[in-house]
Amino acid sequence: MANGDVLGFRGVKAPAAEGPRTEHVLVQRPLQRVLAFTGRSIDDVVNSPIVKNEVLGFYKLHRFVERRSDVVDLERQWNPLGM
Repeated sequence: MANGDVLGFRGVKAPAAEGPRTEHVLVQRPLQRVLAFTGRSIDDVVNSPIVKNEVLGFYKLHRFVERRSDVVDLERQWNPLGM
């Protein structure tokens, strides 16, 4: 027995080289995302003014968050030190 086997150490084989990693991107429209989040359908939005206002509020919130995250990312690129 080799010295490493006595202590429970065995040679570790490197994993086989994998091919290029593939990234799958699922594109969803903002309205579809909001409807899925609220659990409403487009028929609910058309038929009920209350649901329409609810979905509109979440859609505006979605737009605000997207724009704010874009602005923050651009500010980090322009001024990485945060001064």
